[in-house]
Amino acid sequence: MALENKLGITGSTELAKEEERISKINAIRLYESGIVKESEIGKFSGLAKIHKFLFDKIYDFAGKIRTVNIAKGNFRFASVMYLEAALKNIDDMPQSTYDEIIEKYVEMNIAHPFREGNGRSTRIWLDMMLKKELKLVVDWHKVDKEDYFLAMERSPVKDVEIKVLLKNALTDQIDDREVYMKGIDASYYYEGYNTYKSKDL
Repeated sequence: MALENKLGITGSTELAKEEERISKINAIRLYESGIVKESEIGKFSGLAKIHKFLFDKIYDFAGKIRTVNIAKGNFRFASVMYLEAALKNIDDMPQSTYDEIIEKYVEMNIAHPFREGNGRSTRIWLDMMLKKELKLVVDWHKVDKEDYFLAMERSPVKDVEIKVLLKNALTDQIDDREVYMKGIDASYYYEGYNTYKSKDL
């Protein structure tokens, strides 16, 4: 069964495809709009704005804190009961050094504040922090997906692995469109972006 959605899709496979297509095109629009620059970078409010922009045409809960407990494999993300307090603590975490920024990113992943679409939103949120504080971003094309997911799985216990993995992929090409497109894995969609520009997704 698919999550309840605005598209009226009932099959999970079809929904996953449409979610990917729409959210990635919206991520391109997000880059070109400059909206994230107006957000509170490093705060949950900024992340919520990113999430709403990406998923608003798909889910009613876009940009809203989840109201159900969720898990991935054997790992349970932050309980709904403590989620708001966890997000406030994350807001208050420092973000002036690389280590602090990654630690904040790891904590936000543990919180997993949205019902769906956390990964793509938080990666953009991470890059916004790195860009603002250090004038760097992650070139995600250089990050092996399997290594990344394994490092993120282990990060609540030990974050050294994810810190090393992402540090090796940092670039100062902070305004490079191609780096951003690779980061959201949207190069394919960008090719036909002008076709979609005037359409209601």
